[in-house]
Amino acid sequence: MQRFGIWVIVGVLALVLGGGLQTGQAQTQDQCRTCHRELLEDTPSQKYVNDVHFQKGISCAGCHGGDPTQADMDAAMDPKKGYIGVPKGAQITQTCNACHANESRMAQWASSIDTIQFQRFETSVHGKADVATCVSCHDVHEIRSSRDPQSPTYPTREVFLCARCHADPAYMRKFNPALPTDQLEKYWTSRHGQRLQQGDTRVATCSDCHTAHTIYPPKDPRSSVYAVNVPIMCARCHSDPAYMKPYGIPTNQYDLYASTAHGRALLEKHDTGAPACNDCHGNHGAMPPGVQTLSHVCGLCHTLNAEYFSKSPHAAAFEKKGLPQCEACHGNHEVPTTSLDQLQPEAPVFMCRKCHSMDDKGTQVARMMYETIRRLVILEEEARRLLTAAEQKGMDVADAWFQLRDVHNAYLKARTVVHTSDPAEVQKVVEPAVQTAEQARTAGQRALAEFDFRRKGFAFATLWITLLVIALYLKIRQIEARSRDKRLKP
Repeated sequence: MQRFGIWVIVGVLALVLGGGLQTGQAQTQDQCRTCHRELLEDTPSQKYVNDVHFQKGISCAGCHGGDPTQADMDAAMDPKKGYIGVPKGAQITQTCNACHANESRMAQWASSIDTIQFQRFETSVHGKADVATCVSCHDVHEIRSSRDPQSPTYPTREVFLCARCHADPAYMRKFNPALPTDQLEKYWTSRHGQRLQQGDTRVATCSDCHTAHTIYPPKDPRSSVYAVNVPIMCARCHSDPAYMKPYGIPTNQYDLYASTAHGRALLEKHDTGAPACNDCHGNHGAMPPGVQTLSHVCGLCHTLNAEYFSKSPHAAAFEKKGLPQCEACHGNHEVPTTSLDQLQPEAPVFMCRKCHSMDDKGTQVARMMYETIRRLVILEEEARRLLTAAEQKGMDVADAWFQLRDVHNAYLKARTVVHTSDPAEVQKVVEPAVQTAEQARTAGQRALAEFDFRRKGFAFATLWITLLVIALYLKIRQIEARSRDKRLKP
């Protein structure tokens, strides 16, 4: 393993020590390769001819240090000449970083390569936990371009590269026992994995979602797979018409999602409980949800809705016709905010007209449920108006407000119960709440009436007191006048 590791770093230190050599010059001066090439079982020197560093003229000393012009072993491996032998641990990354973080040096060989990989890597889960170095992923003496099919970071090989650690339960247990180790197996079941096995290198692999060097835990807001960032991450490909053209997939899913209830909750309010792409399509086993799958996906969050729907006449009818359940009424990526008007036959947003005519039983059922719930809404709004007015006038209506909270909860429950498509079930929820709303309304009316009574009583009392004060004042003046007249009489 030591011999294997020695040869990784040769390519970079040559740049550190001498700024890099031209290809022809490196071939004539690299006495390290000349010697090691003569060894029959020296695999590193045999592999190095395929390495991008060798092709750029970087000698063994580029990573290992020393003097590659010296044929004498002791002179070539003299520590005074910078010989470091086999870099280990963080020293490997530092050696690679000497060139790959140097813009002027990288400009000589590959200006397209980003020079801040190390800055990103050292903050990532691999860098901070010191579980991987550059050579862990890029190989040692046979480092190839990621566009080379023989490179371990080439799409068809990258998934196996990551799986070397992430599919090994014993190895992963040392770092994160809770992390699943079946991601690769799931990936092969996904649409991405299936197409990759067919040779399609344009589909998403590990680094497309998790990135190459800036890998953070999913709960870290900096992570590309943080809940709020997932839709944007998926949209990099799925919102690109040119990229998705060969697949015939719509590219407006993100725009539809971002403008509706789920998207606004996640992207604008940063409510990480709201569903992102992976909540419906899966993570590593990403697939388009099937007819039955979709209803189960929605039911994970909307549990009561799914339970009520399963008991409704729609459940059997949808299954018979092969229709999706939730999506048929609410859509998939474009899920608008629901409203009571969706049950009103005359409203533009009446959703039942997709299947029902205006005079059939289904429409009449919708009308009955709408009118039942609407009655509760009107009572709640009236009670809320009265209680607000009474509260602003200083009246104590706290108990009535508590009643009104129960009314609103019943309204929300009724909107869920409509999935039974049974007006009687809706009535069971609404009727008790109607009585409570009437009590709250009455309490508001009484409070306002009491305020008016108090105001009139206060006005009468004020007037009476004012009259008494005036009368008293006049009486006092009268008494003073009589007293003054008596004093003036002889």
